[in-house]
Amino acid sequence: MRRAIELAKHAATLGEVPVAAVIVKDNQIIAEAHNRRELDKDPVAHAEVLAIKKAAKVMGDWRLEGCALFVTLEPCAMCSGAMWLARIEHCVFGASDHKSGFLGSVHDMTTHTQMNHHYTVERGVMEEECIQLLQDFFRGIRAKNRAKKKAKRAVEAKENNPES
Repeated sequence: MRRAIELAKHAATLGEVPVAAVIVKDNQIIAEAHNRRELDKDPVAHAEVLAIKKAAKVMGDWRLEGCALFVTLEPCAMCSGAMWLARIEHCVFGASDHKSGFLGSVHDMTTHTQMNHHYTVERGVMEEECIQLLQDFFRGIRAKNRAKKKAKRAVEAKENNPES
């Protein structure tokens, strides 16, 4: 999880939501990624999906049996499904996502008994650090947006009152 947090911090410096994923097999990192939705203009460029693609290339197989995925934020429906499809065996996440988390917050994909693969989940690992990363990032975004609005209002006021 420490490596995922490092990657998430880097993602934030690039303007990406600070979410990162690391895939481990036999206690070795075989793949890692951070969100790239903004950079790639790609709605599915989530850290988990990107890491799964990299791990499949390393393994030479789409089945990632024996692999664990560590991620800073609870996976969404798409990423939870990608883990299921890739046959990930264990998922560890830091912060819960009460808006779109699909491993317990909004819904729990792992509770469907009719599915042909199941993976275990460990929640809240290094949770406070993961939450802090997200809070700091979004606090910064809100501050930038407020500053832009204030600057825009100042320009509009000057344009509407050229005598000042």
